[in-house]
Amino acid sequence: MKKAVFDHQAKSAIIRYCFLVLLLLASTQSFAQTRGKVEVIKDPLVDSLIAKRFTLNSTAGTDAAGYSSYGYRVQFFSGSNRKDAYNAQNRLQQQYPELRTYISYREPNFKVKAGDFRSRLEAEKLVQELRSLFSSIFIISEKINLPKTDPNND
Repeated sequence: MKKAVFDHQAKSAIIRYCFLVLLLLASTQSFAQTRGKVEVIKDPLVDSLIAKRFTLNSTAGTDAAGYSSYGYRVQFFSGSNRKDAYNAQNRLQQQYPELRTYISYREPNFKVKAGDFRSRLEAEKLVQELRSLFSSIFIISEKINLPKTDPNND
């Protein structure tokens, strides 16, 4: 009689075990990711605009924003006093109000630069005009800000 009880408990344990295995297999299948296909729909003008921007940037030598390039600036002041740097900037702005000026600080000196010139010849012209106003003046090659183009003029 004991043997029959044991067989009955063994059969129910095997059934529970099989049920558990089936349950685990079913859960892994339900969490498995299925692969799909993504379709991108875009206007063909997007490709032509990207190509046009690439050609404009490569011919003009501009960066991704389209507003800077390498050129020349005229440095007309270098010193450790901030007030003197701003005074030099104001003195130049009074003589040439249309000219952009830039003040930078690299310890221990302030440097004041003027202009966004594409060629060294343009910068040299300003140097000749400023020789009487400033004693220490020279041309520096660096990244400049290009003038913004008119969007109405293609």
